[in-house]
Amino acid sequence: MTEHLVVIGGDAAGMSAASQARRRRSAEELRITAFERTGFTSYSACGIPYWVGGQVAERDELIARTPEQHRANGIDLRTGTEVVEIDRVGRRVRSRELATGAEEWTSYDRLVIATGAEPIRPALPGFDAPGVHGVQDLGEGGALLDSLRTGPQSAVVVGGGYIGVEMAEAMALRGLSVTLLSRSAEPMPTLDPELGRLVRLGMEKLGITVVAGAAAEEVLLGADGRPRAVRSTEGEHPADLVVLGLGVRPRTELARAAGFALGEHGGLLTDETMRVVGTEEVWAGGDCVEVLNLVSGTHQYVALGTHANKHGLVAGTTIGGGRAAFPGVVGTAITKVFDLEIARTGLNEREAAAAGLQVTSAVIESTAIAGYYPGAALMTVKMLAETGTGRLLGAQIVGGAGAGKRIDIAAVALTARMTVGQLISLDLAYAPPFSPVWDPILVAARKVAGKVGQGPA
Repeated sequence: MTEHLVVIGGDAAGMSAASQARRRRSAEELRITAFERTGFTSYSACGIPYWVGGQVAERDELIARTPEQHRANGIDLRTGTEVVEIDRVGRRVRSRELATGAEEWTSYDRLVIATGAEPIRPALPGFDAPGVHGVQDLGEGGALLDSLRTGPQSAVVVGGGYIGVEMAEAMALRGLSVTLLSRSAEPMPTLDPELGRLVRLGMEKLGITVVAGAAAEEVLLGADGRPRAVRSTEGEHPADLVVLGLGVRPRTELARAAGFALGEHGGLLTDETMRVVGTEEVWAGGDCVEVLNLVSGTHQYVALGTHANKHGLVAGTTIGGGRAAFPGVVGTAITKVFDLEIARTGLNEREAAAAGLQVTSAVIESTAIAGYYPGAALMTVKMLAETGTGRLLGAQIVGGAGAGKRIDIAAVALTARMTVGQLISLDLAYAPPFSPVWDPILVAARKVAGKVGQGPA
């Protein structure tokens, strides 16, 4: 008997699950129907700032697999169609074609919920006006590029997190005068303040105005109904266009209405196989789920394409009859503003305190390569360990070329639950064009280890 898999959402998690299930089970064994409300599938939302900034020339370079390619793979993919209801008891979904309004019910034996995230758009005056842009999907990115073609001279980016700093760079690359409004005391609030300060100073050196501790209150409109300024708690900031970088929230209205288990951040809760808690036939993945943080032991919301693709792979493998697991994350992320690289993994001091952990930390300055080698760029590393045990809890990096990806060393060490004392002895590659003889990660580990009694003070 042929089973029917229905997938809600056609981006990373949803289509990874559908494709992996198709690899493992033939069309005679498993029929697959996928619904996607936009016209795009399997694209890199993380690449949108670089398309907008001009580093990526064409939109289609961000698309890994088109709807036509998925259909050729034996998946009944219905674009421009939104699922508006899940009937858990009847095991069916109600979908609506956006162009015609036509609705129909589709029954399922197995269901994957991959509804993604939605950008946070404050309910404040003017924030729904033309010329105020989010950048969550390719359609929004295209709309922003259309606004840029009208010749704006100034932009205000609202939000100082990853999206905000990336879009500030994109606007500066397009030749606009850029102001970044950061509600936190320093931009990049996932870093501790002393590292966030380095980000702010670096952005200011590049000509971007950073207004810290500023909460946006209103987009002021001109006679044409488009932005002329943004009013914040710190004054008025001229803007011909406004870009929202306030982050995203899980798009889980459907799941909530259907009664599925949600976490404290509003995301779906799943087990290691990405099966939704309390169900046997429903899986979820991507930006609509919460994940286990392996350092703190608590669930958190992390919207990243790396996780979404892994979620889909695990769900599709399980649906296809195989065995796979997604154990959790350690909270690794990286970005840049021009040549300034910014990275973090594990917990910052605020997160560690919230988890009830006592922290010992150290901050060191070094160079990404041997200091005498041409092009050596400065970098700062902050490392956190648990007081008493010396267990590595987190690391943060801000620096020049070659600094950021060093965060992966700490990410692996966190996953292995290493102490800072053990981290010192890692056998890392060394040659002057790539690293000082003591890698900056190891220098930071030595300093923290001395404080917790696991190395020379």
